[in-house]
Amino acid sequence: MAELVVEADGGSRGNPGPAGYGAVVLDPRTGRALAEVAEYLGTATNNVAEYRGLLAGLKAAKALGPAARIRVRMDSKLAVEQMSGRWKIKHPDLRPLAAEAARVFPAEQVTYEWIPRERNKHADRLANEAMDAGARGERWEAPSAVSGRPGPGGVPGAGAEAESADGAGAGPGTGVEAADGVAAPETAGAAGTAPAEAGTADAPADAGTVAAASGAHVAGTQAGTDVGADTGAGVATEARTGVTAAVAESGPAVLSTETSSVGWGPADLGPPAVFVLLRHGETVLTPEKRFSGSGGTDPELSPVGRRQAEAIAASLAERGTVQDIVSSPLRRCRETAAAVAARLGLGVTVEDGLREADFGAWEGLTFAETRDRYPDDLNAWLASPSVAPTGGGESFATVARRIEATRDRLLERYRGRTVLLVTHVTPVKTLVQLALGAPLESLFRMELSAASVSVVAYYADGNASVRLLNDTSHLR
Repeated sequence: MAELVVEADGGSRGNPGPAGYGAVVLDPRTGRALAEVAEYLGTATNNVAEYRGLLAGLKAAKALGPAARIRVRMDSKLAVEQMSGRWKIKHPDLRPLAAEAARVFPAEQVTYEWIPRERNKHADRLANEAMDAGARGERWEAPSAVSGRPGPGGVPGAGAEAESADGAGAGPGTGVEAADGVAAPETAGAAGTAPAEAGTADAPADAGTVAAASGAHVAGTQAGTDVGADTGAGVATEARTGVTAAVAESGPAVLSTETSSVGWGPADLGPPAVFVLLRHGETVLTPEKRFSGSGGTDPELSPVGRRQAEAIAASLAERGTVQDIVSSPLRRCRETAAAVAARLGLGVTVEDGLREADFGAWEGLTFAETRDRYPDDLNAWLASPSVAPTGGGESFATVARRIEATRDRLLERYRGRTVLLVTHVTPVKTLVQLALGAPLESLFRMELSAASVSVVAYYADGNASVRLLNDTSHLR
């Protein structure tokens, strides 16, 4: 029996936001691409896009070799673990997609393998091509024809580009129209949350797959093009990213979700970069509210902090919406980030600019102890963000300049992506303050719990919208 390799990926620029998938069927002996498929989905979440890519890849392989053994390779830990039967599929909107994928081939013909993102570049490129085409109001087209020579065991390769069987065209950003001529409904979800409706009930089962007769490049049905653009020029509406974090002082973190419509601002601004801001889990210093910055002892997570990190990691893995992880170099953040990365199957990039402020001689002291020892210095610090702590610490003004420069670097690096930033109280507050255009004095009026999450979406016109999600009282 011949073997085929399916590599699939999906992405969402905003999560939810303009989304698309890509999949390629490969000859495992030569690595030659036998078929490629991609689809612009309109507004959808990252994990919905990944599952749609998986489904399209399997159907492309079925068209090429119904009796072939199929080896699926994806960088989505969520999809691989769920389709392998090791993780439950809890969200109702993913269940029909997974069920349909499971019906394409008999279970004994298909195996699933997780691979790092750098080994899934072909499918990732196709997904991005589909999203780029959709942003231009165009249908996806393969940049070059895939060879039509026979594949392994006589499996035919893909030929020239073709329309669907009925030859019907589709709206902007699509390759073919659904069989009944109706585009699937818009999907909506939340950054860091479970996916919203995938629109699978109204989307034809074969949309976005390779046409069985020809094995041609085909992009499938657009799942809604309306991304809720705001009509005011240059004004970004609130990105209802809907992640809330509940972290009791003595217990592990628990994420709850809120799914709502999304306003992404004017359509011509493109997808925002979304920073999911996660404060690290507790250390032994956290419950006592001691100053703990970058100039102190660099404590590790406490047992409570480790439980918080694992709980956050499990919740984010279940939702599958984070695409990249960036961490402060301090140990408590790296440990928190590592817990999430292990569950999501992602790497961690360490960014020195995300480190906590240096609190100088106040490191390790409580507020009361600091007031007793350095009353005049503490009063001056509370009165002005330009005053540094005793003994050569960093003022909030100094930290703000560092965080602003770091933000700009990360925005350039992660355009249109959803990135988890694992950092500290001061950097999170500063990112929120900068996004709101609030004065630096506002940092003194914010409180942030350990392992809590907030979200900032950044738009191409320089505007940003903030989702404050620190209140956990309703979950205690």
